[in-house]
Amino acid sequence: MGAASAAAWRQVPTLAGRHATLEPLQAAHADGLRAVVEGSGLDRLWYTNVPAPGQVAAYVDGVLEAQAQGRVLAFAVRDAAGAIVGTTRFYGLEPEVPRLGIGYTWYAPAVQRTGVNTECKRMLLAHAFEALGCASVFFETSWFNHASRAAIARLGAKQDGVLRNCKRHADGSLRDTVVFSIIDTEWPAVRRHLEFRLEANA
Repeated sequence: MGAASAAAWRQVPTLAGRHATLEPLQAAHADGLRAVVEGSGLDRLWYTNVPAPGQVAAYVDGVLEAQAQGRVLAFAVRDAAGAIVGTTRFYGLEPEVPRLGIGYTWYAPAVQRTGVNTECKRMLLAHAFEALGCASVFFETSWFNHASRAAIARLGAKQDGVLRNCKRHADGSLRDTVVFSIIDTEWPAVRRHLEFRLEANA
């Protein structure tokens, strides 16, 4: 891998679209993300890893520490009006394959099932396949997170399988993880599918 390619795997890009903008996560985003969580009920979903309002600053600090170690590339998500509405990240970075995961995603309820998530995924996938040259991109979610499983499938990802008792939920219970992926040869069709969905939301 050349120096430029190695640097790209450590740099968080800013990705801008019509419905959403992804920008490098910073400690200053904590207040906006806390506002997303407060009163949303997101942190009460036992099968997710959304922090409680009082834990958001520590959550962001932990993500930034993982990023400093080269383990993730993290983003804050803004809607078309510029308001912070969530966060997401690249993780499981394997530039030697090359391969990575998209996940740890959570949004304000008001933008769920809107063009925000579709556009964010299109931009993230485009960066992974077209800028980083990934051979595959994977997604993981809890067996019990049926909304997430359906959302991943709607992207055009295919289910690879279920890893039993492979992780733990935030409450400590063992988690069966459903794994999906998109490979490089599928990306052109998936991109067209996501563009079609965004046109429908225009």
